[in-house]
Amino acid sequence: MISVHGCPLARLGEKDAGGMNVYVRELSKGLGRLGVQVDVFTRCQSLGPVEITELVPGVRVIHLAAGEPRWLPKNELFAFLPQFLHHLDDFRRTEHLRYDVVHGHYWLSGWVATRLRRMWGVPFLQMFHTLGMLKNTVARSSAEMEPTLRIAGERDVVAAADRLIAANPVEYDHLVDLYDADPNKIRIVPCGVDIDLFRPIPQLEARRRLGLDEGPYVLFVGRLEPLKGLDILIDAIAMLVGRGSAVRLLVVGGNLDGELAQQLQARVRDLKLAERIHFLGSIEQKELPFYYAAADVCTMPSFYESFGMVAIEAMACGTPVIASRAGGLQFTVRDNQTGFLVPPGDAAALAAAIDTVLGDSGLRRRLGEGAVVVARSYSWQHVSRAILDIYHETTGHLEAINEDNVTIRQHDLCVSAS
Repeated sequence: MISVHGCPLARLGEKDAGGMNVYVRELSKGLGRLGVQVDVFTRCQSLGPVEITELVPGVRVIHLAAGEPRWLPKNELFAFLPQFLHHLDDFRRTEHLRYDVVHGHYWLSGWVATRLRRMWGVPFLQMFHTLGMLKNTVARSSAEMEPTLRIAGERDVVAAADRLIAANPVEYDHLVDLYDADPNKIRIVPCGVDIDLFRPIPQLEARRRLGLDEGPYVLFVGRLEPLKGLDILIDAIAMLVGRGSAVRLLVVGGNLDGELAQQLQARVRDLKLAERIHFLGSIEQKELPFYYAAADVCTMPSFYESFGMVAIEAMACGTPVIASRAGGLQFTVRDNQTGFLVPPGDAAALAAAIDTVLGDSGLRRRLGEGAVVVARSYSWQHVSRAILDIYHETTGHLEAINEDNVTIRQHDLCVSAS
């Protein structure tokens, strides 16, 4: 697998680390448990030799040099992709490896995978996780617009890939309508959730562990970026407090030293909500289930999400989710079954939905129970098997592109995760 900017070992909530990092890590582990040999190639962010980490038996994360050995914003990485490609192929030659499938994540990795397809004569699958053209349709300022380089790159990857993985029907439609993707190449496989880690925990137990007082608590989990809509949620909390609610908001994730974080915290101070809204920064993933369980409701006020992994994690913990009716969220969150959907950018509607859930313990219980049932169908075991089926399907069509007579071992697949 190739995941140039999204290291599966990264601490979640920091800089560009989020749902894609989790996806690559958990899918790789799931495939490994099914007997697939998986190498995940990602960019090295520190000095030193090639670093190799074993996730589970048969699954390795391999860090390659590309640009300065430090964190760089993903929109600055394109210039270093040829270097990344060179080091990846050099590693393969040195280790005498032969891969059967290349699986790219995000468009930068797709650029690399497209070239590996030609160099190695093997098929490649692509999952974008986010699409530049769609993000541009919901951008709230020119600074949030994705560059034309990305849009053109995504189009090239769509045309070259042997299979495209869409997380839901919305993404399927966007690939076809916005990128002219061949519908016959697209397979819909949702993201997954670790149902052993994310599980119902008694709320009182979770609050005691975290040192929280009595609620009610609203939870936000994610990176701090404009498209996540945290400013809308802050306004909604202000409305509820103005009506006499005792609600408190916990904000988990994000770089608290970043410009947007500073602006949001200043907004909270201006609204005199510093005692009600708490920015907690990034935390270890193993602690996340306790935050989900401690909350009365989890919110995702995003303007765009391709799937919404936070939503499915919260649901697996039995916590109702209130989310924007945007992108994949409208399929992940089932309205009035696992939570509620509200118009994106509508603070009043968001406040009303939060108020409804907080004010009715029976409703919270019903939504939480429904959420657990739905989340169980998204286990990584199910997702990994679905992806493995696509690998086998794709390698069965190898003759059309295999100019070097590479041997395909369908019983013992070896995957380069780009």
